[in-house]
Amino acid sequence: MRIGYACLAIAVPGSEMKSCTLKNADRERLLALIEHNLDALGRLIDYNIKNEIKLFRISSDLIPFGSAIGADIAWDHIFAEKFFEIGKKIKDSGMRVSMHPGQYTVLNSPKAIVVSAAEKDLEYHAKVLDAIGVDTEHKIVLHLGGAYGDKEDAKKRFICHCRSLKPHLTARLVLENDDRSFNISDVLETAEKLKLPVIYDNLHNAVNRSDEVTSDARWIKECKSTWREKDGPQKIHYSQQNTGKKSGAHSETIKTEEFLDYYRDIPAKDTDIMLEVKDKNMSALKCINCVSKRGIKELEQEWGRYKYLVMEHSQVGYQSVRNMLKDKNSYPAVAMYMSIEKSMDKKTEKGDAVNAARHVWGYFKRKASENEKTRFEKTLKNFFSGDSQIKSVKNNLLNLSKKYGEDYLLQGYYLYK
Repeated sequence: MRIGYACLAIAVPGSEMKSCTLKNADRERLLALIEHNLDALGRLIDYNIKNEIKLFRISSDLIPFGSAIGADIAWDHIFAEKFFEIGKKIKDSGMRVSMHPGQYTVLNSPKAIVVSAAEKDLEYHAKVLDAIGVDTEHKIVLHLGGAYGDKEDAKKRFICHCRSLKPHLTARLVLENDDRSFNISDVLETAEKLKLPVIYDNLHNAVNRSDEVTSDARWIKECKSTWREKDGPQKIHYSQQNTGKKSGAHSETIKTEEFLDYYRDIPAKDTDIMLEVKDKNMSALKCINCVSKRGIKELEQEWGRYKYLVMEHSQVGYQSVRNMLKDKNSYPAVAMYMSIEKSMDKKTEKGDAVNAARHVWGYFKRKASENEKTRFEKTLKNFFSGDSQIKSVKNNLLNLSKKYGEDYLLQGYYLYK
């Protein structure tokens, strides 16, 4: 079983994708952006390999305007060496990657111009995966589209348009239930006619249920039958509801206990799980560490990333995790993450936030200039008096971390949350 995350990562310096406005998208600008984004993707792949994360969704923003004006640039040939290097790392590490076109890629639209644009977008996504050199186990995830007032007619239109796609596109396609129009029963029915695999999304199902009410485990088992050998192991999407937000909104983090309850009910443990969650790689590492017993060193490394963030929220929680990790023969992954979650759920007191910021400032106090010292004290004072947010303090510390090359801080979560 592989557990992974989508597109972006927290606390992975140099991994941010860049784009530009259409009016500024000349050839020279696009080539520079593509080169930057491929380097960023390379850093994400390196991070995943280092942390044994073997499931990852590549951002559709990799090639700016990839299905529009970017399609006129032979980027797959110009950057063939970079694509090859990325692909080799992916294949050598046993990582599985995917892509997921956005909401405007609608193959079942009644408008020919929209369908044509969708086909071009699918060509772009397939071109990226082909350039990387991965086989058809590495999928393009697609929703059926809109119902347009007649769901049955919309399904027929999707089938018709899908059958007109080139074989190299359909070989990569996998269909997913959505949270508005097409529930899991609709998708299974459509996929059966097209002989395509199905991804089951638990939160989408909770929001947009089939008339046949059954368990997640049952739907996962039914979807498994759609996956053939050429498609690779079954893959599912897992997310949790963000309480207080609209139905279907992804949570900030994956709660450990809820995930483990779900994980235990998955019928086959060779199922790949893509997490859809705001804190991305943070939750991926959490879930991986909780279901695969690694070692105390891995937990200590994780705690190093979390500790100032936890200190900011709860001194009691901070000490609790420190005590857990004293026994070097133990592996308290579940207890550690649940303690971290408990701390993070607490409202931050200004005194705790200042205490954490001063601990981080300790990395600079002997090398910072007088102007930097004055600025730090000013930002901290403004935060404490209510004139600014803690984000301004963290941005100051982030800039100092970059200037003085404090990788330990740059690879921790405190500066970004």
